[in-house]
Amino acid sequence: MPEDLIPVVEQPAFRVWDCGAARPVLALHCSLAHSGAWSGLVERLSGVTVTALDQPGHGRAADWDGVEEIHGLTTRLSIAWVEKLATAGPIDLFGHSFGATVALRIALARPDLVRSLMLVEPVIFAAAKGGSAYGPFRAEHETVARLMAEGRRDAAASAFHAAWGTGEPFADLPDRQRNYILARIHHIAAQNPVLLDDAAGLLVPGRLEALRVPVLMVEGGDSPPIIDAVQTALCARLPKATRLIVPGAGHMVPITHPQVVARSVQMHLDAS
Repeated sequence: MPEDLIPVVEQPAFRVWDCGAARPVLALHCSLAHSGAWSGLVERLSGVTVTALDQPGHGRAADWDGVEEIHGLTTRLSIAWVEKLATAGPIDLFGHSFGATVALRIALARPDLVRSLMLVEPVIFAAAKGGSAYGPFRAEHETVARLMAEGRRDAAASAFHAAWGTGEPFADLPDRQRNYILARIHHIAAQNPVLLDDAAGLLVPGRLEALRVPVLMVEGGDSPPIIDAVQTALCARLPKATRLIVPGAGHMVPITHPQVVARSVQMHLDAS
């Protein structure tokens, strides 16, 4: 989760791990985190060089202006990085949560640039529409936007962290981490049109079915029930999907259980 980040102009809004070979990977973190969230996982990999971005408004990236639609903006900036890294051919993409939905969107928009996907709990909740988990989940999730509209920023952050954090109460987080989340909690409501209603059209019939790259779908066994519904729906439509469920883990599985995830990711990369 977020470390002490002191804005320094000279420090770039990305990080690079040389894991023994030039094969490029682009990694996209979850909301309210930053590129360093990937360190525990990628430091256990070999045969790749991983570049992780700070998404708009996160880490050392420029603030989001609140005008350009946030999912489209993150996708646009990430595609520019993929194009930069893909000079020798398609690259591998990693994504977690919101970042995983962006990675999926990139693969659908530019399959020519993508060699494989590793998606940790892509929160494209609209994939679960029509199932029993979706209605109750949506009502609960929209509480964050309602609290923000009421000016109750701290309550919104606490509610979101309770569902999607690493288990500790929001009030018990270190001050810097709590303040980091509070400063960015407005991003969560801004994502709802894409994540809840598929405003970006990721789930248009036939679109996922046409994606022919290998996809490793990772989730925590103790994650909210909506995740199982989303993963099941996506795996049923992605032709080359493999599913990894990590017992005892929650939504932050690549951070809390990096060793077990890294083993499967390495096998996925080696086979792709």
